[in-house]
Amino acid sequence: MKKPNLPLIVWLLVFCTVFIWSAINPHDYYTWILEVLPALIGLLILAITYKSFPLTGLAYWLILIHCIILVVGGHYTYAQVPLFNWIRDAFDMGRNHYDKVGHFAQGFVPAIIAREILVRKSPLTTGKWLFFIVVCICLAISAVYELIEWWVAVASGTAAEAFLGTQGYVWDTQSDMFLALLGALCSLLLLGRYHDCLIAKTSKS
Repeated sequence: MKKPNLPLIVWLLVFCTVFIWSAINPHDYYTWILEVLPALIGLLILAITYKSFPLTGLAYWLILIHCIILVVGGHYTYAQVPLFNWIRDAFDMGRNHYDKVGHFAQGFVPAIIAREILVRKSPLTTGKWLFFIVVCICLAISAVYELIEWWVAVASGTAAEAFLGTQGYVWDTQSDMFLALLGALCSLLLLGRYHDCLIAKTSKS
């Protein structure tokens, strides 16, 4: 009898629990759908590729964290997450910065995913070119997301304000992309060697 995959069960349990909580009486369902859609698409892709191209545990857990950030933002909207409202008021900040956490993760998590795919499926090996290309991929992802936000705003008008989360900040797009860049750099510098070890173990198994 095959033993149950405990990490997979825990992963799915956490995802489903947070997702169901997020779907119960969110700030508004239009914004909620826009914010959680990337998490649902990611879950579908992971389900399709789980047997043919399983990722390292590090990649899966980082993806889960990113999904949680998305669905929490979807529940409250990024401008109204209570903890970050408290931080805003306690430190006399001009805005709720939860969206910046999301954009940092938008660089941090895809960096590991892109790195793993390139190392395992391309001639690239660990080094400067891999580092540079992964950073470029993360910036491209960030740019595409900003374009999607723009298109949604144009199509929906003021209804998309909660999705954009600019909160009146004129440099919101530029700061979002900078944080994605910073997230990618931190991810590669902090986790690169550890990630190599996990990839090596995955290749041997």
